Amino acid sequence: MSLELSKKAQNVKPSSTLAITAKAKELKGMGIDVVGFGAGEPDFNTPDNINDAAIEAIKSGFTKYTPASGTLDLKKAVCKKFKEFNNVNYNENQIVISNGGKHSLTNIFQAIINPGDEVIIPTPYWLSYPEIVKLAGGTPIFVETTKENDFKITPDQLAAACNDNTKAFILNSPSNPTGVVYDREELEAIAKVIVEKDIYVVSDEMYEYLTYDGAEHVSIASLNDEIYKRTITCSGVSKSYAMTGWRIGYTGSSVEIAKYMSSIQSHQTSNPNSIAQVAATEAINGPQDAIVTMREEFDKRRKYILDRVNNIPYLEVTKPQGAFYIFVDCSKALERSYKGEKIETTSKLAEILINDYNVAVVPCQDFGSPNYIRLSYATSIQDIEKGMDRIQKFIETL
Repeated sequence: MSLELSKKAQNVKPSSTLAITAKAKELKGMGIDVVGFGAGEPDFNTPDNINDAAIEAIKSGFTKYTPASGTLDLKKAVCKKFKEFNNVNYNENQIVISNGGKHSLTNIFQAIINPGDEVIIPTPYWLSYPEIVKLAGGTPIFVETTKENDFKITPDQLAAACNDNTKAFILNSPSNPTGVVYDREELEAIAKVIVEKDIYVVSDEMYEYLTYDGAEHVSIASLNDEIYKRTITCSGVSKSYAMTGWRIGYTGSSVEIAKYMSSIQSHQTSNPNSIAQVAATEAINGPQDAIVTMREEFDKRRKYILDRVNNIPYLEVTKPQGAFYIFVDCSKALERSYKGEKIETTSKLAEILINDYNVAVVPCQDFGSPNYIRLSYATSIQDIEKGMDRIQKFIETL
């Protein structure tokens, strides 16, 4: 057949993080002892109270359609959480419950983007941002941040990147892949530019509960009324409650944008899973002990893996204050040779590690930072120790 397929689809890159994770799982399935630093998901089980709520929902027959934008109970829980944790007031008609954070972001950009609109994305970025923007018909505009500024965009950089076509700016704090957290003063300066330029800010706060060293999570929408009007806040239950497979994300926005997102979702997927919505309601309303336990364990792992990386030649890292990733500069290692061949790219480095040392890492070319790899410490301390031993052994051969 000569029928041409969608140019939009052809222009979208597959997720390299999912590919790395799939490769690691495939090798494990073959009985190979692979250490995976790729997965962006907690290695803890979903807490029992959440599972029990889901089981009860099934037994009680809560297995039918719900309103397309989510149940009223879950929307009320999200509003309560926004008020108490984020210091942001949203009403139920400003909340849209979706099938995970990616779906929430997809809804956002489908609702606000017109052809020719530009979206500013600081590099490094979560690799799905530009693809989601492109699928919505927008154009990603990348602004390179620096290690010296902890990979945070400056107000001057943001202002310089804005033009008549700018529709939105993506803010991700705590950040995937760097783990950096914007403080209140930095957010106030960024908010001032957003208000002056009269653009939207899409605030991805998926890792909001995972902060360390006394870092405070601040929602940009909480700063003042003017920035609140221009903010679309996006979060979910995946990272905080070890519920990645349940696929529940949510947004807080203006009534108008929420209405458009709800309409879009009603035609694309209809409602999120009814049982998962009950589970998410229990997660948000129920005991929060699991968050504390997981955060404390992640912090132990963070300190351990930082210490290990800092003691390996040719590797450098910026200390993360949030999420569960470390962002490793491999520039010096890429200048070295392995078995007589220059490494040159982090993709090649990752290939060597998984094939010769049974360690899966994520090369960050698709995150806008080709000389970096991302290591997730959302795995056991035993696996982290074993994996770092293997990485160190590899580096020492260079």
